[in-house]
Amino acid sequence: MNASTSMDVVVIGSGPAGLLAALRAGDLGARTTLVTRGEFGGMAAHDGPVPVRTLAHAARLIRDARQLGRYGIAVTEPVLDYARLLTRVREVVGDVRARAALREQIDAAGVTVHEHAGAARFVDPHTVETQHGLRFRAEKFILCTGGVSRRLPVPGFELTVTHSDAWHLTTVPPTMVVVGGGATGVQVASIFSAFGTRVQLFQAAARILPTEDEDVSTAVAESFRQAGMAVREAFGEIERFERAPGGVRMVFSKNGVRDSAEAALVVVAVGWTADTAALNLAAAGVETDSRGFVRVDAHLRTSAPHIFAAGDVTGRLMLVPQALQDGFVAGSNAANARMITVTDEVCPIGSFTDPEYAQVGLTEAKARQTHDVVVAVVRFDSTTRTIIDGRTTGFCKLIVDRATRRILGCHVVGERAVDMVQTAAIAIEAGMRVDELARVPLSFPTYTGVLGRAAAIAARQLHVGVDRARFADLL
Repeated sequence: MNASTSMDVVVIGSGPAGLLAALRAGDLGARTTLVTRGEFGGMAAHDGPVPVRTLAHAARLIRDARQLGRYGIAVTEPVLDYARLLTRVREVVGDVRARAALREQIDAAGVTVHEHAGAARFVDPHTVETQHGLRFRAEKFILCTGGVSRRLPVPGFELTVTHSDAWHLTTVPPTMVVVGGGATGVQVASIFSAFGTRVQLFQAAARILPTEDEDVSTAVAESFRQAGMAVREAFGEIERFERAPGGVRMVFSKNGVRDSAEAALVVVAVGWTADTAALNLAAAGVETDSRGFVRVDAHLRTSAPHIFAAGDVTGRLMLVPQALQDGFVAGSNAANARMITVTDEVCPIGSFTDPEYAQVGLTEAKARQTHDVVVAVVRFDSTTRTIIDGRTTGFCKLIVDRATRRILGCHVVGERAVDMVQTAAIAIEAGMRVDELARVPLSFPTYTGVLGRAAAIAARQLHVGVDRARFADLL
């Protein structure tokens, strides 16, 4: 074991939260060490948004290639070379790590980085040691170890794989069962369906994407089915997994009726738990909540006053933008700056499935519980840019408070959905009234212009700004 190194702040984990935490603490003058079990960049760079978005981009290119004939461009049917695609994924991951993962800024801030240190564990409240022999004493710690896929207490579960295993396949499986219709499950299903896999998507709840607006869930499920995917919602309970001649069989039952599904690969994506098993949190006096996530206050301080936690390990909002915000807050507070708090008021969320879906703010059902609302919906088969691009599946929905004319929520399914919702998030954060958004002369023809049209429709329903908004309503 190496001799202890004494620091002001030790950050454990180098995902988005850890990177921002270390950078912020270093910028504020704290002697800071960033220690990570594996490579710099954490899950986001190596197993999360970066590789997944690269695979999704390949799926998008296949889809686009199949449309070229409609525009008079003669090509042969696209053929996926999965091995070459994986090479491209590794290239992208390497480029992101080298150029876009804050490494240069972190080095400039004087942060000491220890990669491939192995799992870290607390020896006492102010000391951690790593699996590969490093030992650190520090005044403050920030836990940014992220999360891991949740396991199911079902016989034969060891025959299944996680979404991480799916991303690391060396060949495209002919068939796949995906268990879990949340954000991760639908991404796996969408990408491999585009690659030619016959996918069956199983969701225990009444609808896939249960946290999204109900219209979003319905539209995505219908699009998946039209693409040839089998979507089984409210399928019942899993009894067991077992080996089958072609791979794995899932046996399930509903209302006393037993059924089964077989595939070469079964991917289980039923949630996320904190990756804290190796940390020995008891030695540091850090408490977890009933779900196993690290308990934090509004300053991201744990039950041990000198230890903070940020990102997925807290279970708050397990997304990269929120993890970055968490890291900034935890790094500031650990470095003895003026204590600041986290805010979750405006959190745009989206996924690069086919079709894309995205949202910010309240769903229609939630909004109606506490507000008198106006709802404006623009279908993608009635807007200029979507017709030009041949991407007419989807819609943009705006939910507006009738009394204040403030935008309460925006939900989009279809091409560029994620980008469109970012604009809506800015409008919500800025406190814009819907008629003010309708008056912004957005460029034509654009996808963001669809949002402007929805705003104009809502303004007309409210009988405000009609004269100036009516033209946007025609686009």
